[in-house]
Parts: sequence; structure tokens; C-alpha cells
Amino acid sequence: MFKRKPRSYMRAFTEFFYPRGGWYRATRYVIYRLRRLPDPADRIARGIAAGGFVSFSPLFGLHFVTAALIAWVVRGNLLAAVLATFVGNPITFPFIASISLRLGNRFLGLPPRDTNLTYIVDAFARASHDIWHNITAIFTHETAEWAGLALFLDRVFLPYLVGGILPGLGAAMIAFGLSRPIITAYQKRRVKQLRKRYEKRMAERTHAKEGET
Repeated sequence: MFKRKPRSYMRAFTEFFYPRGGWYRATRYVIYRLRRLPDPADRIARGIAAGGFVSFSPLFGLHFVTAALIAWVVRGNLLAAVLATFVGNPITFPFIASISLRLGNRFLGLPPRDTNLTYIVDAFARASHDIWHNITAIFTHETAEWAGLALFLDRVFLPYLVGGILPGLGAAMIAFGLSRPIITAYQKRRVKQLRKRYEKRMAERTHAKEGET
């Protein structure tokens, strides 16, 4: 009777696009967790920068792992990196994807292509289906087909990957520059508050002992 009822797939899908309690509450929770991390502000800021950079990559499903790996390389906080991938969410994704694809096509000298959200989501969905089909083809009589994946890599994934580097670096620099002083100030204020509580507690104990004597 005390077990939590597991979420249905539909509910999990819905909460991905609109978290329970709304995006404002979800954002406040992420910020709260970042501020309370037990690590120097510089390490936390580097982790946040890593998460912000990864949010501009097309490695969907691997953002957590990639962000943690980059944070480890730059000696940032791993949990901060994972939480900072929140930058890439259903609200910001249309802008991130469109900018990355446009820049990628320009850098690679490719002709301008459709960069709207429907096209991008459909391309990734079809690529995921093709990957699964090719994996299951190993154990069945089906024939693996790689033409669609090759086209996806050439027209979507590679431009997205290349085009996301510059805006990702920009987001990382902004995230580091903003988060470091804010977290530093918060940690200093927290230390002062804890010190005041400790001094108050010690003063009360001293006063109680003097009263007993």
C-alpha cells in the first residue's frame, strides 16, 4: 500500500514536455540543486558550462553521459553538468536545433535546408527506427538498410553536430561567467549564516551553564 504507483508511458512523455508543477518550478528546483552542491564555485561553474555546451549537440539520449565526461575532463562538478543539460529542453530545443543546423549547413558548404522542428524531429525518429530495424535484422530474415541513415548523417546529424559547436561554446562561456560569481556569493552568504547559527548556539550554551552555576 505504500509503494509508489509507476508512471505510465503517456504520463512520462507528457511530463517531459511539461513537468509536473510547471517549467517555473522545475527551473527553480534545478537552480536550487546547483547552488547547494558541496563543491567550490569554480568546479560547479565548469560543470554548468559543460552541460550548457552539450545541450547544443545532437547526441540525444547521451547528453547526461557526454556532459559528465566533459565535466570530468575539465575537472568540473559532474552533477552540475548533468543538471545543466536542462538548458536543452522542449522549450529551447526548436531554437537550438534551428541555429545549429543553419550554421552547420553554412560551415560545411551545404545548400540551405528545412530547419523547422517538425522536419528535425521526423528525421531523428526515422533514423532511430532505421537503427532499430538494422539491429533486429541481425536476428531475423530482414535485410539491413543503411541508405536512409547515411542520408540522415549527411543532411541532419553532421550539420547539427558541426553547427552546434560555436553556439555551444558561447552558451558554455555565458553559463560559466554568470554562474561562478552567483554561486560564490551564495556560498559566502551561506557560510556566514552557518557561522552566525553556530555562534548563537554556543552563546546559548554558555549562558545556560552560567545560569546553572
